Amino acid sequence: MLTLRRSGDRGHADHGWLQSHHSFSFAGYHDPAHMGWGNLRVINEDRVAPGCGFGTHGHRDMEIISYVLSGALAHRDSMGNGTEILPGDVQRMSAGTGVRHSEFNHAADTTTHFLQIWIEPVRAGLAPAYEQKSFPVAERRGRLRRVAGPDGADGALTLHGDASLYLGLFDGEEAACLALDPARKAYVHVIRGALRVNDQILQAGDAVLLASESALHLREGRDAEVMVFDLAP
Repeated sequence: MLTLRRSGDRGHADHGWLQSHHSFSFAGYHDPAHMGWGNLRVINEDRVAPGCGFGTHGHRDMEIISYVLSGALAHRDSMGNGTEILPGDVQRMSAGTGVRHSEFNHAADTTTHFLQIWIEPVRAGLAPAYEQKSFPVAERRGRLRRVAGPDGADGALTLHGDASLYLGLFDGEEAACLALDPARKAYVHVIRGALRVNDQILQAGDAVLLASESALHLREGRDAEVMVFDLAP
């Protein structure tokens, strides 16, 4: 079963310095029909104005992934990490028993565009942890590159949740197929461009929710970047 959700159906928050689109219920946006999918709880597409950002705030018992699309995002946290997340970087923060952090766009004239994802951990009360890696374009071109998963195999980030995240770039005749366990769920989010996902054509911001499916086929990309999740039921 495939369920299509168009970009314009997402929640939207305009905070002036922040433009945010919510795939699932978040903060002031509440939609009982879209509270999450499997153990995927949040996908926020954020654009942070120059010289602005999220002040220090707390999280706990959540796996938080940040993926910068353009610009840069400065990260500081109570674990002592102070990093800059650039395009192609994937950051994983395990909030566990509690973490405080801030995220800021220090550029004077460039908007930071990034995705923030929340996935439920395998259990509560884990020790907080942090990890960040860069995945070159060549590793994502014309294929699905696993960038996070529970075992950290093949250079992926180690995710303390029953989920795997893949990133891919597709254009023209480039195509990929991912085998799915019909007992699990999957979620596809098109970041930019256009792409055929099984029998659906998706544009930037569109998504497909999959259940009881055995395969995912990606083809007919037009300058497309895509994010694919393999999720717990």
